[in-house]
Amino acid sequence: MLQTVLLHQSPSSHLQPLASSLKSTQKNCSVAAAPLPHKQVLPPPRFCSCGRRHFIEAATAAFLPVCSSYASSLHSDNYLALLNRIHPPRPDWYEEFYASVMDSSMKSYEAEVAGYKSQLFGELRGKAKRVLEIGIGTGPNLEYYADNSEVQVFGVDPNRKMEKYARASAAAVGLPPMNFHFIEAVAEAVPLDDASVDAVVGTLVLCSVKDVNMALKEVKRVLKPGGLFLFVEHVAAKDGTILKLLQSALDPLQQIVADGCHFTRETGKYISAAGFSSLELSMTSLSNAPCSLISPHVYGVACN
Repeated sequence: MLQTVLLHQSPSSHLQPLASSLKSTQKNCSVAAAPLPHKQVLPPPRFCSCGRRHFIEAATAAFLPVCSSYASSLHSDNYLALLNRIHPPRPDWYEEFYASVMDSSMKSYEAEVAGYKSQLFGELRGKAKRVLEIGIGTGPNLEYYADNSEVQVFGVDPNRKMEKYARASAAAVGLPPMNFHFIEAVAEAVPLDDASVDAVVGTLVLCSVKDVNMALKEVKRVLKPGGLFLFVEHVAAKDGTILKLLQSALDPLQQIVADGCHFTRETGKYISAAGFSSLELSMTSLSNAPCSLISPHVYGVACN
């Protein structure tokens, strides 16, 4: 069953439904990301080193505009301290193991959400030339940029072992290497300038960031006025349900084994309270999620 929740933070905002050809624009902040019709058929299932981080700092500073608030940190141990505090370095074997599992185990999930993502990413066509993706992971979303030869994608992830998988994904879908930049960083401290990107994308990332509010503030900071935030996130089940009880019982273990992921995070509420000028947020339940505990989802588009 699909439920849609429309949230207008501005009385003058007018959100056009997706069925009306997604006529939202960055200029007027009219956003569209309506849910799929009940009968729409989706595609069938498919199933630290410190030296490294100093190199990342130098490379980042070389080609990225740096926010003044973080500029001094990027060229000192302050940035390392911030990165390490939010995401303490893991052993190489753990980060490699986690990256390989994510690369091999999410195919059925990506097949089911492909219809939702196609609708959302359609919002960026012809509008977004600079895109930040927080939690780029192994790059499952890169296929949605491949038909745009002008797009520059900046992928942020604290797990440095994700880079080789993300680059392989970019190559597989024909995204030119010069159009994709991997940055070892966290969503709570993005080394990009204020109002420097046309869109921010986050899929299955706000469930595991340490500070959701801080991450959303960074999303708003780096977005240009009228810029779009696209999101697809698994969330807590409804209170009083057996699924919510199971999520609550297993949440502490999930955070340990899944690199900080929360079963019970009410991400939709965080996004609703973040202060976007307009927002359309939809809720659904996936049948082919890798685990039924993450079947409840929210997805949508917010305008800065």
